[in-house]
Amino acid sequence: MTEHKADHQKVYYHLPGLFEFYEFYKLFLKLFREHREYFYEWCDIASIYGAPADCIWGGGRVGFGDADPEDVEALMKEYDISAGLCFSNSLLKEQHLSDRKCNRLCSLFEKNGNAGNAVIISSDLLLEYIGKNYPGFCFVSSTTKVLTEFEELEKELNRPEFRYVVADFRLNKEFEKLEKLSDDHKAKLEFLCNECCRTGCYERKKCYENVSRKSLGEDCEDHVCVSPDASAGYRFSAAMENPAFISTEDILNIYRPMGFSNFKIEGRSLGSAMILEILLYYMTKPECRLKVREEIYLDSSLDLF
Repeated sequence: MTEHKADHQKVYYHLPGLFEFYEFYKLFLKLFREHREYFYEWCDIASIYGAPADCIWGGGRVGFGDADPEDVEALMKEYDISAGLCFSNSLLKEQHLSDRKCNRLCSLFEKNGNAGNAVIISSDLLLEYIGKNYPGFCFVSSTTKVLTEFEELEKELNRPEFRYVVADFRLNKEFEKLEKLSDDHKAKLEFLCNECCRTGCYERKKCYENVSRKSLGEDCEDHVCVSPDASAGYRFSAAMENPAFISTEDILNIYRPMGFSNFKIEGRSLGSAMILEILLYYMTKPECRLKVREEIYLDSSLDLF
């Protein structure tokens, strides 16, 4: 994954659904290249992240992506975009490291043209294993670690093995402390923009661990979200009302002037229609949003829902 240090005026997005939304990205990336005038000139796509279904190293969200990994790898190479393998299972043990499917994915994605690929990771055991056996990757510290204290974030930023660190969304508005970070740390930090989870949630780590158990094939009950609004599911409109939400105006007027350039969009478990709306908001000029919608919706090959 290319490190973006030189141009703090540029904003780099890390998008969800590497395997989950392959068909969608075939259309969207083509539009992004051929009609760059539809999109804000100040932003670019740094990476697309995700994990296929039945991937035991996966975490964060239960993967449902069924795209052929070779097709996915070829698409990322065609558009010179970094692929982020979301291997953020926090409960891995030694016996899980030999998993054939995950190792095949590493062999396929370890190198990807000029962009370079990344592993988004939570387990230090897996970090050591992949670093030793697949040295072509760079590493991203996953937000699933739930490091809610700023001092914990700083310690993570100090770890040289990580190219990027995704902050817990509850630290998004710690502006006084964020401002004091070094330039190197600012270049290394990714912000999660559109989290819908309540800022006061006290079971976020348990939720992630439940996903990790399911990825490992353990027979366990679903985690029951303690939020009173959980039954409504993810809604971007609700995420916008979250105190930790980062708007495009926040990016341009607060974060970019402070020296931050990397922003992660959540949404692997959503549908293509919702992903489109989120990308229209963060990347597309208002006067061009209908044109992008028409190009996507009128393509009969894509099932948006």
